[in-house]
Amino acid sequence: MVETKSLGISKRAVWEAYRRVKENRGAAGVDHQSLEDFGQDLANNLYKLWNRLASGSYFPPPALMVEIPKAQGGMRTLGIPTVADF
Repeated sequence: MVETKSLGISKRAVWEAYRRVKENRGAAGVDHQSLEDFGQDLANNLYKLWNRLASGSYFPPPALMVEIPKAQGGMRTLGIPTVADF
């Protein structure tokens, strides 16, 4: 008997998403966990994330809201997700 997850999300897709965030030098979100901190136990963190995503039990935490200046003047709100929420 083969056990499958409820959603077809591959471990490779999770790894590639992490790789893209790292290349873009993603910032820490509301949990203040940096890419460096996440990478200390990378294999385990990516596995736990994949497991929750694939089983449908992952719910993203709130995004960190930051005000950034607009080119034409004024400000706009930017939402920064947590590292694990890439």
